[in-house]
Amino acid sequence: MTPERETPELDDPDVVVIGGGVVGLCCAQQLRRRGATVTVLERGALGGPQSCSYGNTGFVGTHGAAPLAEPGMRALAVPGVTEPDSPWYITPSADAELTRWLEHFRRACSAEAAASGFRTLIGMKKRSLQLLLELCATERIAATLASPGIVLAFKTERGFDEAKRGVEQTVAGGVPLRVLGPGELDELEPKTVFDIHGALYNPQGAYLHVPEFIVEFGRVLRESGVEIREHTEVTEFEVRDRNVLRLKTTRGELRPGTVVITAGAWSGECARLAGIDLMLQPIKGHSVTVAMPPGAPGRPVLLSEGKVAMVALGDRLRIGGQLELTGMSTEVSEHRVGLLLRTVREYLPALEETPTLQTWSGLRPCTPDSLPLIGPAGGLRNVLIAAGHGHIGMGLAPASGELIGQLIAGEQPLTDPIPLRPNRFSTST
Repeated sequence: MTPERETPELDDPDVVVIGGGVVGLCCAQQLRRRGATVTVLERGALGGPQSCSYGNTGFVGTHGAAPLAEPGMRALAVPGVTEPDSPWYITPSADAELTRWLEHFRRACSAEAAASGFRTLIGMKKRSLQLLLELCATERIAATLASPGIVLAFKTERGFDEAKRGVEQTVAGGVPLRVLGPGELDELEPKTVFDIHGALYNPQGAYLHVPEFIVEFGRVLRESGVEIREHTEVTEFEVRDRNVLRLKTTRGELRPGTVVITAGAWSGECARLAGIDLMLQPIKGHSVTVAMPPGAPGRPVLLSEGKVAMVALGDRLRIGGQLELTGMSTEVSEHRVGLLLRTVREYLPALEETPTLQTWSGLRPCTPDSLPLIGPAGGLRNVLIAAGHGHIGMGLAPASGELIGQLIAGEQPLTDPIPLRPNRFSTST
């Protein structure tokens, strides 16, 4: 229900999308495609360093659909249990919100929940890849997408054996994963020397060059009629009769018909301004970008036990990883950067050290069950949520934007919205 409009001198788009990251832009695209007037508000520059889309590895495709919450993670979901050098680290000084989040996370660490989550996420990833290929068919954006497949490298015999045991089930779930036989990795990456026990390969591995993709996508949206206001933060929601009548921002006011909150790690803070409680925690990750070393892999590689990803970006190599539940700070940790580089040396000991071009850290908004929050906010009639995509947001964004567009337009959704409902944690027992 759209509230009655009282002051026609205010900007009054059909939909205001709060957040100009990849999810927000995909929502804007789908809404504009359905004829809505859309204004996107981004707290910094589009694709700027504050955005999680700025320094990540940009992975899309069908890899990475397994929820973070799985049976083996339950014992690690306790503050103070993990070591500071661990790829998964929780601050020992957990506050009430993190403690509540971890309680739900532990509940989700079951085989049944993980299997159900995988089915939802792989469906969204497949649909997202289809939509992304359609989007990147245009000449301007085409250069920002690469789809050479992805190699999953395993340093230890135990890690490789566990991975091989899961291949059949993963393939049955729709991921074309296969075990590489003797010599096949050398054929795929003839210039790279690995010191590993074995590897898997997914030919549907792809990645986006970021932040270039975000910048080009923004240009395309502006040309289609989407208004994008950069350096604009929401400061207040004016609510009456369970409808948002106005949004007050650092650069003026708007009177939207509908609001979509998709502000990444800041979604929880933004939603609280409207009296909405979201079950989100920021999971911090780091990346380091170096000049391309001779002998670096040409396709994406996941250093599996170390939870580190490598991706070639022209004359640069980006190395990203780490999962830290340590609050909203984006300060770069030189210790964490060192751990990334050390992991690379363990898997690729012959790789030459080259100059560091950039170090970065960003916050990935995560839910306890690894499924995003997509749909009506519940307490307010004209507010929807699209947040909580975690470390696989690039690969889920197109399907998420499509679902938001379908829900607002009253269409039959292609993605089942029930597992993604934003209030599922408040109603769980």
